Amino acid sequence: MHAASTSGRSTAPSMRSLARLASKRHQWIVRHRTAAAATDLAAPAGPSAALDDGRSPLPDPASLQLGAPLRSQFPILEQTVNGRPLVYLDNAATSQKPRAVLRALSNCYEEYNSNVHRGVHALSARATQEYEDARAKVAALICASNSREVVITRNATEAINLVANTWGAQNLKPGDEIILSVAEHHANLVPWQLLAVRTGAVLRHVRLTPDRTQLDMDHFRSLLSPRTRLVSLVHVSNVLGCVLDAAYVAERARAVGARLLLDCCQSVPHSALDVGSLGADWIVASSHKFCGPSGVGFLWGKYEVLEQMGPWMGGGEMIQDVFLDHSTFAPPPARFEAGTPAIAEAIGMGAAAEWLQQLGMGRVHDYEQEIGTYLWERLTSLSPRITAYGPPPGDPRSGGRGRASLVAFNVEGLHATDVSTLLDHAGVAVRSGHHCAQPLHRELGVPASARASAYIYNTAAEVDAFVEALKETIQFFDDVHGA
Repeated sequence: MHAASTSGRSTAPSMRSLARLASKRHQWIVRHRTAAAATDLAAPAGPSAALDDGRSPLPDPASLQLGAPLRSQFPILEQTVNGRPLVYLDNAATSQKPRAVLRALSNCYEEYNSNVHRGVHALSARATQEYEDARAKVAALICASNSREVVITRNATEAINLVANTWGAQNLKPGDEIILSVAEHHANLVPWQLLAVRTGAVLRHVRLTPDRTQLDMDHFRSLLSPRTRLVSLVHVSNVLGCVLDAAYVAERARAVGARLLLDCCQSVPHSALDVGSLGADWIVASSHKFCGPSGVGFLWGKYEVLEQMGPWMGGGEMIQDVFLDHSTFAPPPARFEAGTPAIAEAIGMGAAAEWLQQLGMGRVHDYEQEIGTYLWERLTSLSPRITAYGPPPGDPRSGGRGRASLVAFNVEGLHATDVSTLLDHAGVAVRSGHHCAQPLHRELGVPASARASAYIYNTAAEVDAFVEALKETIQFFDDVHGA
C-alpha cells in the first residue's frame, strides 16, 4: 500500500497497483459484508430517468425540492458504477447537468445552429439572440447591472489570463506588488507568475491562520502598502471550504488604490452573489461548476475598468475596422471575444444560470449549508485517523458566511488516491490529488488529499453511503496491513 507522505512529494500509486487493490477489496467485501451493510450502502433510487423527448414541458425549477426530488432532473445520476448505485461527490471539480441545460444544447444544434453576429438570415439571427440572451442570464445570476459587463470566455482560467494580459500588462511596472494567497488554485497563481517575470512586479502571498484552516486576514492587512496594485484571491477555497470576507478585502484594497479580482468558481454555483456588494473589479467563474457545459465561462468586470483594458487576442469579432497596417477595436465585451465563440456552450451556460436563478440561490445556499454540515460531521466522527481540512461548520471566525459543502481529508497511513480508488469500487465518486492547489497542500504538510463535495442533488443517504464505504475501505487496509 502507499502511505501518505508528508514530505511534499507525491507517492501516488501506479495504475497496476490500484487495480490490484480494487480486486483485493472486492474479495474482502465478498467475505465480510453482511446483507444489512449492503442495504446501508445502496443509494435510494430516484424517479425513472426516461430520455427527454425535447418537447414535453420541463418542471418549473421553483416548484422543485432540493435533494432527492431534484435528482430526476439529472439523468446521469440514475446509473450504477461497479455494480453499485452512483454516489457522485465530486461536484467541486464539475457539476452534473439538468435536463434544461441538455435540452438547450440539443435545441441549439437541432433548430438554429449558425454562427453569431453579422449574419442576416433567420438561423444566424436566432443564434445571435440566444447567445446574447445567455450573456444577460449570466449577468442576472450575479446581479450585474449591465450584460455588457459579462465577457464570455473558455473558462475561469482564460478569464484570469485575460485580465493579466490586458490590465496587468498595461499597468504593472517593476516593484509593483500583487497580493495572492497560499490557498489559490493554480489558475490564480501561474498567470501572475508569468506576468511578474515580464513586468518586474513582485508577488506577495497571504498565509494561513496558525491552525491552517483559512486565510489570515491580519497577515493580509500587513501585506498592503502603497506599492500594492492588485489583490487577486479565491472567494471560496476548493480545498479548505472557507469563505473570504470579500467586502473587507475590497475595502482594504481600495484604501491603498489597488484593484481586486475574485476567483468565484466555488461561490457562483452555491450562493446568491451580488457583484455590486462584493466590491471587486473583476470576478471569474466556469460554467461547468454551476450545472452548465464545459469549455465556457465568464469574466465579469466593472464596465469602466473593461473599457480601459486593451485587446488580448486579435481576430474577427473583436474589431471595429481593419486596415492593412492597423485596426480599431470594438467596445467591451466584444473586444475580448475574438473569433467564433463556443456558441452552444454559452447558450447552455445561460440555461444553467437561468435554471439556478429560478431554483433560487438562497435555497441552494441553505440546502448546501445543511448537507455540507452533515457531510463534515459524519466524516469527522468516523475515525480519529481522519484529518479534515478547513474550518468546521459554525466556526465563529467565519462571520456567519458558512463554509462550502465540501470536505478535503486524509486518513492517517493511507494515500488519498488509494482511498479514492477503493471508494470508486463502491460506486462513490470523490476527487483525489492536489486539486490544482499544490502550494496549499505543502502548507498543510501533505502531498495530496481526498475531497468529497456535495451539491443540490446530493442526499443525506448518499453521505451515509460514502461514510460507510470509507469505513469499509479503512477496515480493508487495516486487514491487509495486519495480514
